[in-house]
Amino acid sequence: MRKASSNWLGKIVMAAVVGFLVISFAIWGIGDIFRGFGVSTVATIGKSEITIEQFRQTYNDRLQQYGRQIGRPITPDQARAAGLDRQILTTLIAEAVLDERARQLGLAVSDEEVVRQIMQDPVFRGIDGKFDQQRFAYLIRQAGYNEQRFIAEQRRMSLRRQLAGSIGGEVAAPVTTAEAMARYENEERFVDYVVLDAAKAGDLPVPTPEELQAYYDQRKFLFRAPEYRKVMLLELTPEQIAGTIEVSDADAKQAYEAAQTRFTVPEKRQVQQIAFPTPEEAKAAQEKLAAGTTFEALAAERNVAPADLDLGLVAKADMLDPAIAEAAFGLPDGGISAPVTGRFTTAILRVTKIEPGHTQPFAEIEAQIKKDLAVDRARASLADLRDKIEDELAAGSRLDEIGAKFKLPVRTIDAVDRSGRTPDGQTTALPANVDVLGPVFATQIGVENEPLSITGGGSLWYEVAGITPSRERPFDEVKDRVAERWRSDEIGKRLTAKANQMVEALKAGGWFADVATKDGLKVETAPALKRRARGPLPTDVVELVFKTPKDGVGTAAGSGPTERIVFKVTDIKPPPFDAGSADVKKLVEQLRNAYADDVMAQYVAQLQNELNVKINQTALAQAVGRGSAEQ
Repeated sequence: MRKASSNWLGKIVMAAVVGFLVISFAIWGIGDIFRGFGVSTVATIGKSEITIEQFRQTYNDRLQQYGRQIGRPITPDQARAAGLDRQILTTLIAEAVLDERARQLGLAVSDEEVVRQIMQDPVFRGIDGKFDQQRFAYLIRQAGYNEQRFIAEQRRMSLRRQLAGSIGGEVAAPVTTAEAMARYENEERFVDYVVLDAAKAGDLPVPTPEELQAYYDQRKFLFRAPEYRKVMLLELTPEQIAGTIEVSDADAKQAYEAAQTRFTVPEKRQVQQIAFPTPEEAKAAQEKLAAGTTFEALAAERNVAPADLDLGLVAKADMLDPAIAEAAFGLPDGGISAPVTGRFTTAILRVTKIEPGHTQPFAEIEAQIKKDLAVDRARASLADLRDKIEDELAAGSRLDEIGAKFKLPVRTIDAVDRSGRTPDGQTTALPANVDVLGPVFATQIGVENEPLSITGGGSLWYEVAGITPSRERPFDEVKDRVAERWRSDEIGKRLTAKANQMVEALKAGGWFADVATKDGLKVETAPALKRRARGPLPTDVVELVFKTPKDGVGTAAGSGPTERIVFKVTDIKPPPFDAGSADVKKLVEQLRNAYADDVMAQYVAQLQNELNVKINQTALAQAVGRGSAEQ
């Protein structure tokens, strides 16, 4: 859920300031306020209350939102098993206490400001870069809001952000903590290692039929045929509908002219800068340049590092200092400026290259503009077609019948298992970025299912048309697979024994090269390994390496069941720590945000105590459809 809240839908569901509270209250002990009282009230917050109907509506809305975010519906049983009822109530209470405190403090946001914030949100902009009312209406409807509810929620979130800024805005993160985290992430380890593959296991005897039969009898579950399902899929996306929409040349031209800045590449200049602490020094340097000193010589005289001298190939809008930018873009190619006093420094500039700006001609991007306009228009009609499909399903129609009626393609997969493979072992191509198999294997034949949400605003309906149950394959059917598995296990046993012998020899003081040569192996080196970086060693081996001290040795499985790795940690190199570097500053900012979250959690917990928050478990159980409250 935290990950999902980083996109626009998450912003609608909850403000960034309270998104962490679901987790935080597990730490701060919200459980001790779950007490029974009343009949129709789920919770009281001071003089306010959350009724059963209010909670049920919010609970159902948010379950639908979360379902759209993860790409499949969440059943009531799944929600209860995951504790979503308590988590959602926890969030509602956190929001309510913040709203109550905002009222107590007299905080307010005008309608005009709320509307301004909404209209500036890039999520609601159309192809012309301007606020698109149709897109706005479509997106908030997809999230379960009408316009009035959405604006009211935005106002509340704005007030909560004001509180969050005043409570946790000035929290500082210890640099010592950042140093410890930087070391953990960037520490380097140097490793010598050897790889023992199947060839080092020696010759294996051919197993007897009796041995294979016994192996199979002990592991029958490994060779079972999985359950297969026949599935029909109906996918509805804006792109599909867009293919049926014709956009006129005039409309495309109008959109091009309205958003011409999107198709304009600005002028860029290669700018060099020599900064001076005072205007007087800058003026003296200007006189040297006038007397014949070159720009390079002046930079060398003042010990200006190349990275500080060259600002790069930049657009005017990319330069942070307006005065410096104005001067740089007023120079000819090769020109040197007089001293320029900017916000932070006084500088002399030189332009060494100019790349003129240009606008993409309409003819070059006409097709893409028409496609984008068609998709935008398709989104407006998507909801109507979706409702028609839902009506057909409610009337008992099958997906293939619905597809034929609305001229939409319906794909049938004759047999697929939970891993997405067909009976012949081939991988089935499924819609990307959505979990289809989970919901497919959670339903039954002929059951009407909620559609899955597709990235970009589409929907995917699925229907199980047949089920082939899992079965136990007889020995004769899987004899070859049993023999292959037996061989793999035997090789693994032999390699493990050999690897352990090598480790003991190294611990006894043997040289790695000598121990490896004795077994016909070559020592490899893995320099500068980091915990999370890709390298020559598998992830599990790297994890073990970072648990091993310098000069320590170890062994682990390699990239497969018939591979073992023996390693020795030869050196450990802590990373340099520069508190002023961009990476460290970013890390400190992340820590600051985490500390601010903790402070905010404590603040909300204190508000709950002050407002005497109480929760009625019986009413909560009734609101989410449980027979009785959990004890």
